Amino acid sequence: MLKTLRDALKVQDIRKRLLYTFFILVVVRIGCQIPIPGTDSSVITQLTKQFSNGAFSFFDAMTGGSFENMSLFCLNITPYITASIIMQLLTIAIPALEEMQKDGEEGRKKIAEITRYMTIVLALIESIAMAIGFGSQGLFGDVASMSKAKYVGIIAVSVITMTAGSALIMWLGETVTEHGVGNGISIVLLINIISRIPNDYASLIDKYVVNGSSVGAKGLGAILIVAATLVIVALVCILQGGERRIPVQYAKKVQGRKMVGGQSSHIPLKVNTAGVIPIIFAQSILQFPVLIARFATGGTPEWTYYLSSNHWCDFGSLSSAKYSIGFIVYILMVVGFAYFYTSITFNPMEVADNMKKQGGFIPGIRPGKPTTEYLNSILNFIVFIGAVGLLIVASIPILFSGVTGSNLSFGGTSIIIIVGVVLETIKQIESLMVVRSYKGFLTE
Repeated sequence: MLKTLRDALKVQDIRKRLLYTFFILVVVRIGCQIPIPGTDSSVITQLTKQFSNGAFSFFDAMTGGSFENMSLFCLNITPYITASIIMQLLTIAIPALEEMQKDGEEGRKKIAEITRYMTIVLALIESIAMAIGFGSQGLFGDVASMSKAKYVGIIAVSVITMTAGSALIMWLGETVTEHGVGNGISIVLLINIISRIPNDYASLIDKYVVNGSSVGAKGLGAILIVAATLVIVALVCILQGGERRIPVQYAKKVQGRKMVGGQSSHIPLKVNTAGVIPIIFAQSILQFPVLIARFATGGTPEWTYYLSSNHWCDFGSLSSAKYSIGFIVYILMVVGFAYFYTSITFNPMEVADNMKKQGGFIPGIRPGKPTTEYLNSILNFIVFIGAVGLLIVASIPILFSGVTGSNLSFGGTSIIIIVGVVLETIKQIESLMVVRSYKGFLTE
């Protein structure tokens, strides 16, 4: 990895792309620190502190702390991610969108344009809800003493600011994709998550190393922190890289006077086919009632503890252990969403039909329906293995937090995102270097 980066910096075009990406990320992080106009700084911390360890913890990690600061980019790229997921689901449900997706580059551009508009709509809805909800709790000062016109004006400014900030983040991410390195939206999400990790590690070190009861306890605490991190990263690398290759043989056929075909290939089925989508879906569904309850009541009713990961796996007493029922529901939801998302993104019947049209077949399996059934059986097994691996990675931080009482804003989901984005970015840098090498060879 370091060698790849060192070699890439020697190439002028790649060096410019890397510097451009770095500059955009600096702009993003600066915007995450500037508060929304009209907000009361003395109230921001008091209001957002209650959300940093509960249902909003993952949301705050994805926004890089900009939500906790109520900054210009407090919504960050979450509306875009939500819009992208909705578009993926609608593409399966609406035939017109499915046809648009199959139209090649033009179709993908139209879907991307619809996704942008949907992002703005979602950002507008979320900003209105947040402005009114937090405004009633004193985010903009004493509402009762304000005139109606002034209150409406402050709400309007905050809504416009948050919506514009989300749109700007989306545009910056797309410029990174075009002029920088890697997928811009993923890079922004990566830097947001990474920005929160030092604070979490600082709190862990302070609790288990600095304030350890003895030298042995301090050493053991440091070892456990490092070991847990390395184990999670190693598991994520194995999970992300694992795939099942199904061999495919193409029959020979005559085209004109030539015999073509006869090649051997394979269908790569990733073990973690659905990525982190099942975890995001499960967390979003569990957190939604909690968010509604907090906005409606201004507090945290006891029933919300069953849906909050911060109250899971705490076996100190029977009264606290009962909340782990939510963890069991979470596990079932992750497995269910893994199968659901894979079923809408990978169609064994379509793959079998395409193979048949191209004269391909799986050795030992007849084309047509037998091939579809064979792919289904393998896919069901792989999805289950991937879901179990995903749960192991996601559960380690939850178990650690529950047993030790430590609150972490990052977890298995965040590390999966970090590792996945880093690996994909490195692959793109390597591909840019290969293209440059080919160009240099052809021009000499």
